[in-house]
Amino acid sequence: MSASTTTVSTWAPLRIGVFRALWLAVLVSNVASWMQTVGAQWLLVSQPHASILVALVQTADYLPDVLFGLIGGVLSDMFDRRRLLMAVQAFLVVAGAALAALTFAGLMPPALLLTFTFLIGSGSVVTLPAYQALVPDLVPRNQLHSAAALSSISINLARAAGPAIAGIVIARAGVGAVFALNAAMYLLFLVVLVAWRPPTGAAPKLPERFVSALRAGGRYVRYAPVVRRILLRSTLFLVPASALWALLPLIASQRLAQGADGYGLLLGALGVGAIAGGLILPRIRKRLSINALLAASGVVYALVLAVVVLVSNAVVILIVLLPAGVAWMAVLSTINGELQLFLPAWVRGRGLSVYQTVLFGAQGFGALMWGFIAAPAGIVTTFLIAAAVMLIGVATMRFWPLIDTAGMDRSTVRYWPDPNLAIDAEPDDGPVVVQSVYTIAPEKEELFLRAMARVRLSRLRTGATQWGLFRDGEEPRKFVELYSVPSWDEHMRQHEDRLTGADQLYEEAATALSDLPEETSHLIAVELPDYDA
Repeated sequence: MSASTTTVSTWAPLRIGVFRALWLAVLVSNVASWMQTVGAQWLLVSQPHASILVALVQTADYLPDVLFGLIGGVLSDMFDRRRLLMAVQAFLVVAGAALAALTFAGLMPPALLLTFTFLIGSGSVVTLPAYQALVPDLVPRNQLHSAAALSSISINLARAAGPAIAGIVIARAGVGAVFALNAAMYLLFLVVLVAWRPPTGAAPKLPERFVSALRAGGRYVRYAPVVRRILLRSTLFLVPASALWALLPLIASQRLAQGADGYGLLLGALGVGAIAGGLILPRIRKRLSINALLAASGVVYALVLAVVVLVSNAVVILIVLLPAGVAWMAVLSTINGELQLFLPAWVRGRGLSVYQTVLFGAQGFGALMWGFIAAPAGIVTTFLIAAAVMLIGVATMRFWPLIDTAGMDRSTVRYWPDPNLAIDAEPDDGPVVVQSVYTIAPEKEELFLRAMARVRLSRLRTGATQWGLFRDGEEPRKFVELYSVPSWDEHMRQHEDRLTGADQLYEEAATALSDLPEETSHLIAVELPDYDA
């Protein structure tokens, strides 16, 4: 994937008022989330088996995204995203207030703290896909990488400010005050959402049914090689990278003899590095291809993992954490931007929710794994193992790079003619089998089969549950394509809003090889009466 030839400022999307307001609101919510995480981790540092308990905070935070991630994406594609975000923030205000009250009362054992962490972490199941699915509708397509970088800057500003604020508040007023401040920040986000008035018609006009939407989202990811490769690259980076985030409290307290303030500074250094990365990434992308950028970021991060446990000087570690923040920003903003550029509008929330599941699942799994390794092996050995795993992941770039999507038309198009049925089909009628007949000369057969391999993935991404290509035994030049769709409603959604310009190109490449015009017919299942033999 070649380097970009144009540079779009990281700050360009902030000139759009609606995006700016939502970005600031999400920034406030991210600060609250990081304050919650730091407060929860610091409450457990002095507990027996601290290495496991501290790591479990991130696991409990990210586990809802693994368990319910796709559900959040389905909801964000089905309903008014503003109302969903408002409901989630109201829930977080209540949960945050209860957590603060119980902590002030001294009624917060580790198990209950992890339970509240799980509940509050559940907010991101809907918040992230709903917000990110809005972004491509708010900014021009050429600013999506910048918008993704700004989203990462928001997260890392929160990582810089949240831990620092939490450390100061913990030192002066205790962990309960941190949780109370979190609830106030969630309330502020809710107020912004109430004040925002999106354009009329922003919600889906004809939302899909939940189960069919859930299945359609899963099929799309399964049959989209670009998305699968993005998820793979994310996992190979995030699992080893999670060691630093999960065990940094132990680096601060055990190796550097720092208190809450010192831990906040270490996290702040990572956040500052990430923010700096967001500022310089447009220039880096101009010089490096996307795959080269991901590889370089992995190498830098691996080196940092090794240095932070081989050096005991707090100032040196603060400096070293800065490039780790840059590398973190480079990887996540690049991957997020590529995914938003690729996903079509109809499945954007579901695709982003699957990415979110991998994003948090890899970090949660990694945090738990590194915590269990650190308990018997120690911090130094654990970080060196993580660095080695990171370098192995970088080496796989040779075999599994990101797929170049620069030439793919991702706009929604409607190019299929309306079905000319002689019967009245109801939305629930089905399953529906679509049959297309092609006449292919022998010398074109190999090209046709290659073209149909892409058509197959297109059909399965957009609604088909089964697909097959058959040669007519009596007329070998005839090829019959058959694919099954669960219902007439699902097939009409293929017609109206699921096909992209790339799908059209793949299909036209196949039909152009047919000597006779393609013939298409629709076979709709009929229900037979009961019969006792």
